[in-house]
Amino acid sequence: RCKNLSVSFWNSYWMLPSDVCGMNCFWEAAFRYDYMKTHPSEKMHLAVVACGERLEETVTMLRSAIIFSIKPLHFHIFAEDQLHESFKDILDEFPYEGKVNYTLYPITFPSESAAEWKKLFKPCASQRLFLPLILKNVDSLLYVDTDILFLRPVDDIWSFLGKFNSTQIAAMAPEHEEPRIGWYNRFARHPYYGVTGINSGVMLMNMTRIRRKYFKNDMTPVRLQWGEILMPLLKKYKLNITWGDQDLLNIMFFHNPESLYVFPCQWNYRPDHCIYGSNCRAAEEEGIFILHGNRGVYHDDKQPTFRAVYEAIKNYSFGDDLVHSLLQPLERELQKTTHTYCGRVYKVFIKQLTKSIRDLYARRSKG
Repeated sequence: RCKNLSVSFWNSYWMLPSDVCGMNCFWEAAFRYDYMKTHPSEKMHLAVVACGERLEETVTMLRSAIIFSIKPLHFHIFAEDQLHESFKDILDEFPYEGKVNYTLYPITFPSESAAEWKKLFKPCASQRLFLPLILKNVDSLLYVDTDILFLRPVDDIWSFLGKFNSTQIAAMAPEHEEPRIGWYNRFARHPYYGVTGINSGVMLMNMTRIRRKYFKNDMTPVRLQWGEILMPLLKKYKLNITWGDQDLLNIMFFHNPESLYVFPCQWNYRPDHCIYGSNCRAAEEEGIFILHGNRGVYHDDKQPTFRAVYEAIKNYSFGDDLVHSLLQPLERELQKTTHTYCGRVYKVFIKQLTKSIRDLYARRSKG
């Protein structure tokens, strides 16, 4: 496995990567580039739901997806009508014609129960439950919340689809790594998946399988399909759920655990992984792959480490040198956060980002 390298060494080895981390680093990136060229596949589909004041946050997430990804991306953006024109104006200026496409959709719920779904948890949040039914021609999809930042190519989480066994239909990360601070195992009043539940902020779906599957449940001995099970689940548990659609997904996969692929915590790294002390060992070893700034931490001063990453990606201009315009300024900001628990482990926030930038430049030099 390649060494993870501090930015402070960057200027001295940038043009000579093999001198520092060995030829394995360079050839790992080159091999992946060759593999993508010789194993073409359909574009990757990424969905997000944006309501209220989430325009800037959503655009920043989309920018992070574009920077490192290899295969073409198609964004499915579900947004309130008043946001559509703004999204269009911004996305049409992205300088990656041919690599990135997008489709804008209105927020829609089943007409007979729209009011109940709209008021569940946060506005529009439960829209994600209906993506398999709306995007009928999309085989597989990566859903992410607006407060997600990709620190490595989307291609890498997309590749988990090839690791699904014959029964798995979706992939998510655990809600917590440490049961002592877990929410579901301490407070939930409904069934939940595994020991600490699952977090739905990053959800990879084989939607063809989802649409075909008949789900076990605790409402009827008859198995129900995705479109049949959602409303009965809401009616049964609406007085017992706190986190809305995420709770419904936990209930569903509690009864169908064989259908879920669980990926490690560095694919959905949240403040809970560091604010009480570092408890995502995979991130300590390999860095953060996907950052999830829930609790609004990108926009206040409670977790400056998360905010620093968000601001760095938001302010990066496509085409600028990633080392001098993104990585080095980010490390300087992160070094100012060491008075916080997350700041004490700030290197996990740039470990994978450093490698992603090296891989990107290796692909460019080879191409």
